[in-house]
Amino acid sequence: MATTSSNHHHPFRRYLSPAAAALLLAVLCLSTRWIEGLTGGRTLVFALVTGAVLGLVLQRSRFCFYCHARDWFEDGNPRGLLAIVLALAVGLVGYTVVLGGWLPVPQPGKLPPDMHIGPVSWVLVAAGLSFGAGMVVSGSCISAHWYRLAEGSAVSPFALLGSALGFILGFKTWNSLYSLSVAEAPVVWLPAHLGYGGALLAQLAVLAVVAAWLWRGFAREAAREGAPAIRVPGLGAVWQRLWAGRWSYWVGGLAVGLIGALAIVRMRPLGVTATLGSAARQWAQGLGWIPERLDGLDGFAGCATAPQSTWLTPNALLLAGLVAGAFIAALASRQFAPRWPTWRDAVRGLSGGVLLGWGAMTGLGCTIGTLLSGGMAGALSGWVFAAALFLAVWAGLRIKAMPVPKA
Repeated sequence: MATTSSNHHHPFRRYLSPAAAALLLAVLCLSTRWIEGLTGGRTLVFALVTGAVLGLVLQRSRFCFYCHARDWFEDGNPRGLLAIVLALAVGLVGYTVVLGGWLPVPQPGKLPPDMHIGPVSWVLVAAGLSFGAGMVVSGSCISAHWYRLAEGSAVSPFALLGSALGFILGFKTWNSLYSLSVAEAPVVWLPAHLGYGGALLAQLAVLAVVAAWLWRGFAREAAREGAPAIRVPGLGAVWQRLWAGRWSYWVGGLAVGLIGALAIVRMRPLGVTATLGSAARQWAQGLGWIPERLDGLDGFAGCATAPQSTWLTPNALLLAGLVAGAFIAALASRQFAPRWPTWRDAVRGLSGGVLLGWGAMTGLGCTIGTLLSGGMAGALSGWVFAAALFLAVWAGLRIKAMPVPKA
């Protein structure tokens, strides 16, 4: 992870400055004028701008599901996971308001269109475990690899390539898994069973319990340091943090939750794997590596991977905006620090990426799509995926911490 201190003497800092970030921001703004003239241009512009804001937020707040979980499991620091809880809570309220206007009376068997609500079975659990293991091996989830790619990470290019290979592996195993379990698995949308109010209260109650459990970390931290755990910075310090160091955890959580809720007003829910999966599927089918027919796959909402006739889709523009926004943020904060990859970087990225890609394809999304967007929509699949994923991260970190036996 790039930090300000580690980049102090980096040669790129003399050339890639905040002025370059301002120039790139101007180019991004000008590109919206061209996109607006295309068919469906307003939605595409909205996707690009949303992605750019999301990329900036992710980069500046270091919003990373794996890093936040690792901070808790290894050091007892609850801030990152509390940020995820906050994002889910804010998104839940936003989704409830929006979906309540679209579908005033939720009913079993009638799902809101395009929401990330997937089937719940042991296959979903396996997908979450695979994705969590891939996070431990590669050092990030797919969304974090996208913004770290914009920082010059040596691992992320291999992790994203490995994710594409993992998607292909997922396509090869999909038909068997579909007939074994997925076809008959229930698709549970909580508001259809509890009503909007009941589902919102139930999920907020779960998040409150999780937050209370995590909050113990502040007491342990204060006891260790002999000082208050929470310090409120002054206004000058807040302004300085915009482009130095990192944003506060809660700022990232609040912003991600708001972006997730606002995104569905103009486009599909947030997801960062649909374009990658679609490209992998189109390429693999062209080579005859995967079946032409993937049973039931395109009937599920989520990070859709059906081959597209054009790459100018809202999800592709969202992804392009995310990388661009993260790149601008990394330049402005002088955190762009590329280095030449090692063989260890390549192996870590590729092997972890395959696990990430298989889990994302089989789970119909990743931490942003299935966990975040699914959880915000009230999908039981989002909660199950989250539980399996964090269990895998916990177990993986414990395995990594085991002493290596001496020969």
